[in-house]
Amino acid sequence: MIELLPHRLPALSRWFPAGAPGPAALAEHVLTTGIGRFWADHAVQPRAIAVDCAAHVLLRGDPGALVPAELAPLGSRYIEAPARFLPVLGASFDRIMPWERMVYIRQEEPTSLARTPKGVTVRRITAADADSLAALGPGAAWIHASWGGPAGLAGSGHAWGAFHQGEAVAVACTYFLGSAYEDLAVVTAPDHRRRQLALSCVTALCADVTARGHTPSWSCSRHNRASRLLAWNAGFRLVREYVHHATGAPAVRGMPGTRIPA
Repeated sequence: MIELLPHRLPALSRWFPAGAPGPAALAEHVLTTGIGRFWADHAVQPRAIAVDCAAHVLLRGDPGALVPAELAPLGSRYIEAPARFLPVLGASFDRIMPWERMVYIRQEEPTSLARTPKGVTVRRITAADADSLAALGPGAAWIHASWGGPAGLAGSGHAWGAFHQGEAVAVACTYFLGSAYEDLAVVTAPDHRRRQLALSCVTALCADVTARGHTPSWSCSRHNRASRLLAWNAGFRLVREYVHHATGAPAVRGMPGTRIPA
């Protein structure tokens, strides 16, 4: 596949409809923030398009337009695609692993109000907090991946954090920013779990999202009981289930994705 520069993008509404919750907001997020990439089989009148951000991919179109070597740029990703793509995905990577996923929409107020522990402050994250986000460590780096790194998330205005002694110990953020829905994510430092810090951050963030005229959504693995429980306690309710596939290394060594010149 070839990478499409923004001015080369075709009309995307038929590929990725706007205003949908969960990972469907990924394409809108990339268009809005510029973080991520669009790939296609051809620059003009493409038959297959993928959008890639923070190791998450939406793949749409005709799988017959693709050959395994062309999908190499999508290795080590989580790909959500119609079932008709499974044969070409299976031939493209040394493994594909299905993950059952769930999408929630916030429909109610939290089941209970979290109490902020003594010595902890819950507040909006600002650009000055970039170093504190980075200090969460590599295991939490995924939380700011969709904003291009700690500085991107800190300066986005779309995150809230719980701070203890000046350090971020929990972060909730808009992970994918859509035109109608904002799909949220949260991480808590291991030593500060089970203190309702995540619930406090998510509740504050949801108020922000609502004030922007958007609706909070939530996506997680079916097997992530802690995330599902947090979503429920924060007022989210299940609206749909889907499957995405974790890909391994390319099974066919071919040319990497080519970027169309400006």
